Amino acid sequence: MRNKTLFLMILLIAAIACSNAVNHKTETPLSPSSALYPPAPAFSIKSLDGKTVSLADMKGKVIFVNFWATWCPPCRAEIPDFVEFYDENKTKGLEIIGLSLDEIEADSLLSFVKSNNMTYPVAFATKRIIKDFDPGPYIPTTIIIDHQGRIRDKQVGGLDKETLDNWFQKLSAEK
Repeated sequence: MRNKTLFLMILLIAAIACSNAVNHKTETPLSPSSALYPPAPAFSIKSLDGKTVSLADMKGKVIFVNFWATWCPPCRAEIPDFVEFYDENKTKGLEIIGLSLDEIEADSLLSFVKSNNMTYPVAFATKRIIKDFDPGPYIPTTIIIDHQGRIRDKQVGGLDKETLDNWFQKLSAEK
């Protein structure tokens, strides 16, 4: 009798578990279009050349927001790859904005930008942008934003052209 009761209890538990499994809706995996990725903070800032750069104006593009400084060796090392990649892809839906964390005069930063042939927009990072994007304590840090304006990743450390291209190709394919 004891074995029969134990058997019936196990059978009852199994039936309840199967019933819950059948009635429970299975979740579909999160896709890139889901709410998995937070929206990038809206911003509008004047670049060193006096143009207004805003997230709203870049909608529909893959965006790399690069926090950097002139005194930072890894930051300086990644600039040639950023410039080359930007020049090759700016007409294909790519945008890069360099946000300098330097505490120097605008003329000094502009001189650095020109001497390094930085063709993408560069501006001083504001306290608000730093707070909103939270790049962390290390630079360079690049925030990667997809064509829907969502933050897809934060890369800490220098990026090379291959890494930029991998992200750009991946996010461009999601359109």
